[in-house]
Amino acid sequence: MTISFDNRVAIVTGAGAGLGREHALGLAARGAKVVVNDFGGGLDGSGGSSAPAEETVAMIRDMGGEAFAHGADVGNEEQVGDLVAKAVRDWGRVDILVNNAGILRDRAFARMTLADWEAVVRVHLTGATICTMAVWPHMKAANYGRIVMTSSSSGIYGNFGQSNYAAAKMAVIGLMNVLHIEGAKNNIRINTLAPGAATRMTLDLLPPAITGLMDARTVTPGLLYLVSEDAPSRAILCATAGGFARTLILETAGVHLKDDDCTPEGVAAAWDAISGSEGAELYEAGSQQVMKFVGMAAEAAGIRPD
Repeated sequence: MTISFDNRVAIVTGAGAGLGREHALGLAARGAKVVVNDFGGGLDGSGGSSAPAEETVAMIRDMGGEAFAHGADVGNEEQVGDLVAKAVRDWGRVDILVNNAGILRDRAFARMTLADWEAVVRVHLTGATICTMAVWPHMKAANYGRIVMTSSSSGIYGNFGQSNYAAAKMAVIGLMNVLHIEGAKNNIRINTLAPGAATRMTLDLLPPAITGLMDARTVTPGLLYLVSEDAPSRAILCATAGGFARTLILETAGVHLKDDDCTPEGVAAAWDAISGSEGAELYEAGSQQVMKFVGMAAEAAGIRPD
Protein backbone atom coordinates (compact mmCIF):
# COMPACT_ATOMS: atom_id res chain seq x y z
CA MET A 1 0.00 0.00 0.00
CA THR A 2 1.33 3.41 -0.98
CA ILE A 3 -0.10 6.40 0.85
CA SER A 4 -0.72 9.34 -1.47
CA PHE A 5 -2.30 12.76 -1.01
CA ASP A 6 -2.77 13.64 -4.67
CA ASN A 7 -5.60 16.17 -5.10
CA ARG A 8 -5.88 16.63 -1.34
CA VAL A 9 -5.69 20.01 0.40
CA ALA A 10 -4.08 20.17 3.82
CA ILE A 11 -3.76 22.88 6.46
CA VAL A 12 -0.88 22.55 8.90
CA THR A 13 -0.71 25.00 11.79
CA GLY A 14 2.59 25.94 13.36
CA ALA A 15 4.34 24.78 10.17
CA GLY A 16 7.10 27.38 10.09
CA ALA A 17 9.59 25.11 11.85
CA GLY A 18 10.06 21.86 13.71
CA LEU A 19 7.38 19.20 13.58
CA GLY A 20 4.90 21.37 11.68
CA ARG A 21 7.42 22.05 8.92
CA GLU A 22 8.22 18.34 8.58
CA HIS A 23 4.50 17.51 8.46
CA ALA A 24 3.94 20.09 5.73
CA LEU A 25 6.93 18.85 3.71
CA GLY A 26 5.82 15.26 4.11
CA LEU A 27 2.31 16.00 2.89
CA ALA A 28 3.59 18.02 -0.05
CA ALA A 29 6.08 15.32 -1.03
CA ARG A 30 3.16 12.92 -1.43
CA GLY A 31 1.06 15.27 -3.53
CA ALA A 32 -0.95 17.43 -1.16
CA LYS A 33 -1.49 21.14 -1.66
CA VAL A 34 -0.52 22.69 1.67
CA VAL A 35 -1.56 25.79 3.54
CA VAL A 36 1.44 26.58 5.74
CA ASN A 37 0.18 28.41 8.78
CA ASP A 38 2.51 30.00 11.31
CA PHE A 39 2.07 33.10 13.43
CA GLY A 40 5.85 33.35 13.56
CA GLY A 41 6.03 34.38 17.19
CA GLY A 42 8.44 33.49 19.95
CA LEU A 43 8.30 30.29 21.93
CA ASP A 44 6.09 32.04 24.49
CA GLY A 45 3.72 33.32 21.79
CA SER A 46 5.05 36.87 21.68
CA GLY A 47 5.88 38.79 18.51
CA GLY A 48 5.09 37.55 15.04
CA SER A 49 6.74 37.16 11.64
CA SER A 50 5.80 35.79 8.23
CA ALA A 51 9.37 34.55 7.56
CA PRO A 52 9.11 31.02 9.04
CA ALA A 53 5.98 30.11 7.06
CA GLU A 54 7.40 31.61 3.87
CA GLU A 55 10.57 29.53 4.31
CA THR A 56 8.52 26.34 4.50
CA VAL A 57 6.51 27.37 1.42
CA ALA A 58 9.75 27.99 -0.49
CA MET A 59 10.96 24.53 0.43
CA ILE A 60 7.73 22.97 -0.82
CA ARG A 61 7.84 24.91 -4.07
CA ASP A 62 11.48 23.96 -4.59
CA MET A 63 10.43 20.31 -4.54
CA GLY A 64 7.71 21.03 -7.11
CA GLY A 65 4.81 21.22 -4.71
CA GLU A 66 2.02 23.74 -4.21
CA ALA A 67 1.70 25.79 -1.04
CA PHE A 68 0.90 29.21 0.31
CA ALA A 69 1.65 30.82 3.67
CA HIS A 70 -0.85 32.31 6.08
CA GLY A 71 0.08 33.99 9.35
CA ALA A 72 -3.22 33.50 11.19
CA ASP A 73 -3.15 33.44 14.96
CA VAL A 74 -4.96 30.14 15.62
CA GLY A 75 -6.67 31.69 18.62
CA ASN A 76 -8.29 34.36 16.43
CA GLU A 77 -11.53 33.17 14.83
CA GLU A 78 -11.58 35.86 12.15
CA GLN A 79 -8.01 35.19 11.02
CA VAL A 80 -8.54 31.43 10.92
CA GLY A 81 -11.74 31.96 8.95
CA ASP A 82 -9.75 33.93 6.40
CA LEU A 83 -7.15 31.15 6.17
CA VAL A 84 -9.79 28.50 5.43
CA ALA A 85 -11.65 30.77 3.00
CA LYS A 86 -8.45 31.31 0.98
CA ALA A 87 -7.76 27.57 0.86
CA VAL A 88 -11.28 26.91 -0.45
CA ARG A 89 -11.07 29.84 -2.88
CA ASP A 90 -7.73 28.72 -4.33
CA TRP A 91 -8.11 24.95 -4.22
CA GLY A 92 -11.82 24.30 -3.75
CA ARG A 93 -11.68 22.13 -0.65
CA VAL A 94 -10.04 21.28 2.67
CA ASP A 95 -9.40 17.59 3.28
CA ILE A 96 -6.84 17.56 6.07
CA LEU A 97 -6.23 19.66 9.17
CA VAL A 98 -3.16 19.19 11.34
CA ASN A 99 -3.52 21.10 14.62
CA ASN A 100 0.16 21.47 15.48
CA ALA A 101 0.62 25.09 16.63
CA GLY A 102 1.80 25.55 20.17
CA ILE A 103 3.66 27.69 22.67
CA LEU A 104 5.27 27.09 26.05
CA ARG A 105 5.18 29.04 29.29
CA ASP A 106 6.60 26.51 31.71
CA ARG A 107 6.45 27.33 35.39
CA ALA A 108 5.90 25.37 38.59
CA PHE A 109 2.22 25.50 39.52
CA ALA A 110 2.94 27.46 42.70
CA ARG A 111 4.40 30.21 40.49
CA MET A 112 2.01 29.88 37.55
CA THR A 113 0.09 33.04 36.67
CA LEU A 114 -3.36 33.01 35.17
CA ALA A 115 -1.93 34.88 32.17
CA ASP A 116 0.56 32.04 31.57
CA TRP A 117 -2.24 29.50 31.92
CA GLU A 118 -4.64 31.24 29.56
CA ALA A 119 -2.00 31.96 26.90
CA VAL A 120 -1.04 28.28 26.57
CA VAL A 121 -4.60 26.97 26.69
CA ARG A 122 -5.64 29.59 24.12
CA VAL A 123 -3.18 28.30 21.52
CA HIS A 124 -3.19 24.56 22.16
CA LEU A 125 -6.84 23.94 23.00
CA THR A 126 -8.88 26.93 21.86
CA GLY A 127 -6.72 27.30 18.74
CA ALA A 128 -7.27 23.67 17.78
CA THR A 129 -10.99 24.13 18.39
CA ILE A 130 -11.24 27.29 16.27
CA CYS A 131 -9.36 25.69 13.38
CA THR A 132 -11.48 22.56 13.56
CA MET A 133 -14.70 24.59 13.68
CA ALA A 134 -13.59 26.46 10.57
CA VAL A 135 -12.98 23.34 8.47
CA TRP A 136 -15.82 21.20 9.87
CA PRO A 137 -18.61 22.47 7.56
CA HIS A 138 -16.44 21.92 4.47
CA MET A 139 -15.57 18.40 5.54
CA LYS A 140 -19.17 17.56 6.32
CA ALA A 141 -20.31 18.83 2.92
CA ALA A 142 -17.62 16.75 1.19
CA ASN A 143 -18.26 13.67 3.36
CA TYR A 144 -14.52 13.50 3.90
CA GLY A 145 -12.11 14.85 6.45
CA ARG A 146 -8.97 13.90 8.33
CA ILE A 147 -8.05 15.87 11.45
CA VAL A 148 -5.17 15.41 13.86
CA MET A 149 -4.85 16.94 17.31
CA THR A 150 -1.39 17.19 18.85
CA SER A 151 -1.01 15.98 22.41
CA SER A 152 2.10 15.11 24.41
CA SER A 153 3.46 12.67 26.94
CA SER A 154 3.24 15.64 29.32
CA GLY A 155 -0.51 15.72 28.82
CA ILE A 156 -1.02 11.98 29.07
CA TYR A 157 1.40 11.28 31.93
CA GLY A 158 2.44 14.65 33.37
CA ASN A 159 5.68 16.64 33.54
CA PHE A 160 6.91 19.04 36.22
CA GLY A 161 6.32 22.69 35.43
CA GLN A 162 3.86 22.10 32.60
CA SER A 163 0.44 22.16 34.24
CA ASN A 164 -0.95 24.61 31.66
CA TYR A 165 0.54 22.73 28.72
CA ALA A 166 -0.43 19.31 30.07
CA ALA A 167 -4.02 20.35 30.78
CA ALA A 168 -4.45 21.62 27.22
CA LYS A 169 -2.79 18.54 25.75
CA MET A 170 -5.09 16.18 27.63
CA ALA A 171 -8.11 18.32 26.74
CA VAL A 172 -7.58 17.84 23.00
CA ILE A 173 -7.92 14.09 23.56
CA GLY A 174 -11.36 14.66 25.04
CA LEU A 175 -12.22 16.87 22.08
CA MET A 176 -11.07 14.11 19.72
CA ASN A 177 -13.27 11.56 21.46
CA VAL A 178 -16.42 13.61 20.88
CA LEU A 179 -15.58 14.66 17.32
CA HIS A 180 -14.89 11.03 16.44
CA ILE A 181 -18.50 10.24 17.36
CA GLU A 182 -20.01 13.32 15.70
CA GLY A 183 -17.96 13.07 12.51
CA ALA A 184 -18.32 9.37 11.82
CA LYS A 185 -21.43 9.64 9.63
CA ASN A 186 -19.62 12.11 7.35
CA ASN A 187 -16.39 10.10 7.07
CA ILE A 188 -14.49 12.59 9.21
CA ARG A 189 -11.78 10.71 11.06
CA ILE A 190 -9.96 12.36 13.90
CA ASN A 191 -6.87 11.19 15.73
CA THR A 192 -4.27 12.48 18.15
CA LEU A 193 -0.50 12.49 17.70
CA ALA A 194 1.66 12.57 20.84
CA PRO A 195 5.12 13.35 19.45
CA GLY A 196 8.55 13.73 20.95
CA ALA A 197 11.18 15.56 18.92
CA ALA A 198 14.15 17.84 19.26
CA THR A 199 12.59 21.18 18.32
CA ARG A 200 12.89 24.67 19.72
CA MET A 201 10.12 23.76 22.19
CA THR A 202 12.08 20.87 23.67
CA LEU A 203 15.80 21.52 23.17
CA ASP A 204 16.19 23.13 26.61
CA LEU A 205 14.43 20.16 28.22
CA LEU A 206 16.49 17.37 26.63
CA PRO A 207 20.03 16.13 27.34
CA PRO A 208 22.27 16.96 24.37
CA ALA A 209 23.26 13.30 24.01
CA ILE A 210 19.79 12.26 22.88
CA THR A 211 18.66 15.22 20.77
CA GLY A 212 20.36 13.74 17.71
CA LEU A 213 18.11 10.70 17.96
CA MET A 214 14.92 12.74 18.15
CA ASP A 215 14.74 14.18 14.66
CA ALA A 216 11.30 15.57 13.84
CA ARG A 217 11.41 13.67 10.56
CA THR A 218 11.08 10.41 12.49
CA VAL A 219 7.64 11.51 13.75
CA THR A 220 6.03 12.63 10.48
CA PRO A 221 5.45 9.10 9.09
CA GLY A 222 2.97 8.56 11.93
CA LEU A 223 1.22 11.83 11.15
CA LEU A 224 0.93 10.95 7.48
CA TYR A 225 -0.75 7.66 8.33
CA LEU A 226 -3.21 9.37 10.68
CA VAL A 227 -4.41 11.69 7.89
CA SER A 228 -4.43 9.10 5.11
CA GLU A 229 -7.54 7.79 3.38
CA ASP A 230 -7.40 4.51 5.31
CA ALA A 231 -6.59 6.15 8.65
CA PRO A 232 -8.06 4.89 11.90
CA SER A 233 -10.17 7.19 14.03
CA ARG A 234 -9.99 8.05 17.75
CA ALA A 235 -6.43 6.75 18.04
CA ILE A 236 -3.69 8.25 20.18
CA LEU A 237 -0.40 7.57 18.39
CA CYS A 238 2.82 8.22 20.29
CA ALA A 239 5.90 8.81 18.14
CA THR A 240 9.49 9.58 19.11
CA ALA A 241 12.87 8.79 17.53
CA GLY A 242 11.36 6.34 15.07
CA GLY A 243 9.41 4.52 17.78
CA PHE A 244 5.63 4.27 17.56
CA ALA A 245 3.10 3.08 20.13
CA ARG A 246 -0.60 3.55 20.77
CA THR A 247 -1.91 4.87 24.08
CA LEU A 248 -5.16 3.21 25.12
CA ILE A 249 -7.43 4.63 27.81
CA LEU A 250 -8.84 1.55 29.51
CA GLU A 251 -11.34 1.21 32.34
CA THR A 252 -11.06 -1.54 34.91
CA ALA A 253 -13.96 -3.95 35.38
CA GLY A 254 -14.65 -2.42 38.78
CA VAL A 255 -16.90 -3.59 41.59
CA HIS A 256 -20.41 -2.92 42.86
CA LEU A 257 -20.79 -1.92 46.51
CA LYS A 258 -24.23 -2.69 47.90
CA ASP A 259 -26.14 -1.16 50.78
CA ASP A 260 -23.96 -0.89 53.91
CA ASP A 261 -20.77 -1.49 51.90
CA CYS A 262 -21.33 1.64 49.79
CA THR A 263 -19.27 3.88 52.09
CA PRO A 264 -15.86 5.54 51.90
CA GLU A 265 -14.55 2.68 54.00
CA GLY A 266 -16.07 0.21 51.55
CA VAL A 267 -14.30 1.94 48.67
CA ALA A 268 -11.02 1.80 50.60
CA ALA A 269 -11.48 -1.90 51.37
CA ALA A 270 -12.23 -2.66 47.71
CA TRP A 271 -9.47 -0.48 46.27
CA ASP A 272 -7.33 -3.35 45.03
CA ALA A 273 -10.32 -4.91 43.26
CA ILE A 274 -11.34 -1.53 41.83
CA SER A 275 -7.81 -1.03 40.50
CA GLY A 276 -7.27 -4.54 39.14
CA SER A 277 -6.53 -4.61 35.40
CA GLU A 278 -8.13 -7.99 34.69
CA GLY A 279 -11.21 -7.48 32.55
CA ALA A 280 -10.31 -3.86 31.65
CA GLU A 281 -12.11 -2.56 28.57
CA LEU A 282 -11.61 0.03 25.85
CA TYR A 283 -14.74 2.16 25.50
CA GLU A 284 -15.88 4.11 22.45
CA ALA A 285 -18.42 6.29 24.29
CA GLY A 286 -19.15 7.47 27.82
CA SER A 287 -22.53 5.72 27.79
CA GLN A 288 -20.75 2.36 27.89
CA GLN A 289 -19.36 3.19 31.33
CA VAL A 290 -22.78 4.25 32.59
CA MET A 291 -24.43 1.06 31.35
CA LYS A 292 -21.72 -1.06 32.98
CA PHE A 293 -22.42 0.40 36.40
CA VAL A 294 -26.19 0.38 35.92
CA GLY A 295 -25.92 -3.28 34.90
CA MET A 296 -24.00 -4.06 38.06
CA ALA A 297 -26.59 -2.31 40.18
CA ALA A 298 -29.48 -4.05 38.40
CA GLU A 299 -27.85 -7.47 38.92
CA ALA A 300 -27.25 -6.75 42.61
CA ALA A 301 -30.90 -5.70 42.98
CA GLY A 302 -32.18 -8.74 41.17
CA ILE A 303 -33.59 -6.67 38.31
CA ARG A 304 -33.56 -8.36 34.91
CA PRO A 305 -33.45 -6.13 31.82
CA ASP A 306 -36.43 -6.50 29.46
